[in-house]
Amino acid sequence: MGLKLKSGFLFDYDNLYGEGKVTKADVEAMADDLKKAHEAMKVMHSTGVIRGHLSKDGTPEKVLFSELPYVADGHLNSPASLARLKELTAHVKDHTDAVVSLGIGGSFLGNKVLFDVECGAYWNERTEEERGGFPKVYFSGNNIDPRATGDLIRSLKNQAKIARSHKKRALRVMLLVISKSGGTLDTMSNFMVVYKALQDDADIEVEVVAVTDPNEEKPTLLKKLAKDKGWQTFAVPDGVGGRFSIFSEVGLSLAACVGFDIESFLAGARAMDEACQTDDVWQNPAMLNAVLKFIASEKYGRDIEVMMPYGDYMKSVSEWYIQLLAESLGKEVDREGNEVCYGRTPVVAVGTTDMHAQTQQHQEGKRNKVVQFIRLEKWADDLVIPNEFPDVKKLADISGLTMGEALEVARQSNADALASNARFNALFSLPELNAFHLGELLYLLALSIAYEGEFADVDAFNQPGVESYKRIMGPKLEALKAAKK
Repeated sequence: MGLKLKSGFLFDYDNLYGEGKVTKADVEAMADDLKKAHEAMKVMHSTGVIRGHLSKDGTPEKVLFSELPYVADGHLNSPASLARLKELTAHVKDHTDAVVSLGIGGSFLGNKVLFDVECGAYWNERTEEERGGFPKVYFSGNNIDPRATGDLIRSLKNQAKIARSHKKRALRVMLLVISKSGGTLDTMSNFMVVYKALQDDADIEVEVVAVTDPNEEKPTLLKKLAKDKGWQTFAVPDGVGGRFSIFSEVGLSLAACVGFDIESFLAGARAMDEACQTDDVWQNPAMLNAVLKFIASEKYGRDIEVMMPYGDYMKSVSEWYIQLLAESLGKEVDREGNEVCYGRTPVVAVGTTDMHAQTQQHQEGKRNKVVQFIRLEKWADDLVIPNEFPDVKKLADISGLTMGEALEVARQSNADALASNARFNALFSLPELNAFHLGELLYLLALSIAYEGEFADVDAFNQPGVESYKRIMGPKLEALKAAKK
């Protein structure tokens, strides 16, 4: 059983729905909840209002991520904003040697997804010509790690020596610093360390682009700094939490630096949103995905979701989903203030890597998981396994297959084995890995979270648990600094 869209995107829920799994009666029993949730999504789309949602300051706040796929004047993504992103692309191409993307949370995880899908692991090892004139890309600011930050600085300084020696010029480095408040400890501490180290090197030209709160009347620390220093800025928009910001300038600014097809990505998200306009749960991918997993969790105890793409460069999709699910739905109280301690736990897994690491637990451990597979139907550059050792039967038997075919046989075998032992699993199938289908997948996951928040009656768009440690951390940092004087 599956729901297939015109684009070829498929949600196959055969191993999640039916006898011994989530049943038709289970879904029918939620008819009123489904109707209310869909009405809530319609209100969110048209007004940005989600019942009971407040900002961390306790004031009403709109939820606007569903506007992002629609490029229009007055929208968060407009023809003018896309034109500025194209200007950024033109600026870095054949000019900038390296971009350091500094961000944490969605400002790192989403950007890493776009980079991995577009560039892959060996991007920085390609020649400038092989990269099409686009810069090397490094990530920082996603942890306060002195060794990693020091290694990054040393690498850039070494490249600067080579640029001076071979090209007779300075190395051109852009620091893309992303922080809505401008006070994010992890990001800004790394930024200041890297910025000073590069500024102090005569062989490096440093350019800064700041992605921050666009408010001009009450500018954030980073916005004020950018205005004072004359840095170009892009927006971390109001009404879009970091975990949903991949479709905004937060993610698109990095995408622009590597030539990622932004318009196709937004078109994929838009196509998925349009497919989810119907109130028929069996034709609405996000509502169907949400309700099946909600029932699996609440009625059948399957409250862990293993996100398991079959493809190395989609591992970052799982890591992005970790934040999306955990921050959105891990809530102590419902919207009436009742203690519910709701939340499904996300787990990262990757293809055959984790068939050799996690599958023993998935297959025979506690029946508390839904394994969510992601596959590609067509690989851009599939490789045939050669018959290099014809006298070795076991190796000869797999020759002639493509690696993609062998990978899919492994995935199917895993799914079938899990299903044979009452282990819930489902499949997102992408015709190929490109910007459009990636947009479809990520938007489906984001909208599914919004639906599940309605089913669970929790605010899927706040994160009070994150604020708890921040309130403790601030005074501790101040005390540490005072003690060092």
